[in-house]
Amino acid sequence: MRKRKLYDKCSERLSQAYPEAATELHFSSPYELLVAVMLSAQCTDKRVNMVTPALFEAFPTVQDMAAATPEQIFPYIKSVSYPNSKADHLAGMSRMVCERYGGKIPETMEEMTSLPGVGRKTANVMMAVAFGGNAMPVDTHVFRVSHRIGLVPERCTTPLSVERELIKYFPDYILSRAHHWLILHGRYVCTARSPHCADCCLKDLCIYRKKQ
Repeated sequence: MRKRKLYDKCSERLSQAYPEAATELHFSSPYELLVAVMLSAQCTDKRVNMVTPALFEAFPTVQDMAAATPEQIFPYIKSVSYPNSKADHLAGMSRMVCERYGGKIPETMEEMTSLPGVGRKTANVMMAVAFGGNAMPVDTHVFRVSHRIGLVPERCTTPLSVERELIKYFPDYILSRAHHWLILHGRYVCTARSPHCADCCLKDLCIYRKKQ
């Protein structure tokens, strides 16, 4: 099957399977989303959503968090993965946002990735979710599912190479939604261990399934 046709078929089916696809992180501002995404690295959204209400009650604005030390932030996030380094990153990110960007979360890739603890994936999430842009954040789910289906070739061995391949074939206007489709499909159907192939809407297209 030609690559363009494969992408079209996947888009049609995934859009039907996940018509309300969106982030499962809870947030009410770009600041809250950035904090939540930073906490979600190698951690489940469910766990992050359990932690953030008390965290945001204690530090409701980026200015409040900027005034805190990592030691003051740590107790609120101790149940997430790597809480010590994440507390350091949250404190550093907040201070830099206040000192360099006037307390406003920046919106460009270059500016966001200058913040402590903010990499390309996190910046792409912010552009796609917080700021309504067209972006393809590549997390472990997107990386795994796009390889299994055959959306990207085996030579795409890094998140950046996968991102570049996906943005070549998904139209700009669905790029951010496609990111959510792939995440949700990886989270609930195309799981890392024992994928639920019998329940998959893409099973007749999937390279992984055909190899089984």
